[in-house]
Amino acid sequence: MRLVQTEEGFALYKEKSEIGRCAVASSGPETHISALWIAPDWRRRGYGSYLLRQVLHQLGGYDREAASCFTAPLPDVPEEAAFWAKFDFVPQGGRLVRRRKPDLTAVRLAQDFLAGHLDRPRLLIDATCGNGGDTVFLCRLAGEEGQVLAFDIQPAALDSTRARLAREGIPESRCRLILDSHAHLLDYVQPGTADGVVFNFGWLPGADHSVHSGADTSIPALEAALQALRPGGVLSAVLYSGAVIGNSEKLAALDWLEALPLTKYTVLVCRFANWADTAPLPCFVIKK
Repeated sequence: MRLVQTEEGFALYKEKSEIGRCAVASSGPETHISALWIAPDWRRRGYGSYLLRQVLHQLGGYDREAASCFTAPLPDVPEEAAFWAKFDFVPQGGRLVRRRKPDLTAVRLAQDFLAGHLDRPRLLIDATCGNGGDTVFLCRLAGEEGQVLAFDIQPAALDSTRARLAREGIPESRCRLILDSHAHLLDYVQPGTADGVVFNFGWLPGADHSVHSGADTSIPALEAALQALRPGGVLSAVLYSGAVIGNSEKLAALDWLEALPLTKYTVLVCRFANWADTAPLPCFVIKK
């Protein structure tokens, strides 16, 4: 089967025959599905479910990191109501509505924490820029008057971050990309000047998973980050473990965090209690 985008929405083909259509139109954050049609000879075989599922996928309806809202007309018969209910459409205001909010992930929790604790930051550091997700967030948090430094030892990570910044419309002047270890960040930052430093350990998404951060560089980088922070600044670190990475870096970082003196730092380790032990672990250090 093939799903083909058309001027009206999407068409579903089986071999060379069109067997279904879905008409959609977007208005701001809302996507309206005005019609869903399956050819009579192909009904009651699951093709309607397949078509709607594919349309939702294509338009971000299953994106874990973005909110979405889809609407459709109220159905005329009970069987149709049950069909739409399978895809989480519910009657609301004289129509069917399907809303999804982004899932709370470790990275999102870390970003929310930083946004809630840093007011008009002037200097932010992405110590592990990876694919650029945190870098984009930090650029927006810093605003036009702030500056962001983004580190990584892999050229592919900097290329990915540069491309993502361009897609998001963030000027290159707002972010300096640095091909160097995060353990060397004090070569680029004066001690006591950074508002926030972000670490998202692990591997570069889409790259070789055998290449990942380790305690031998991560602990020195964390120590450098604390020196870079101003009083009141925040260090954020998401720790990982698993079959490929193991847990040596995670355990070493936790030991380091727990040993920080209470007189100088407030340390938080935010475990998701009903997630697996290998789930990402967001941690925060607030410098007093």
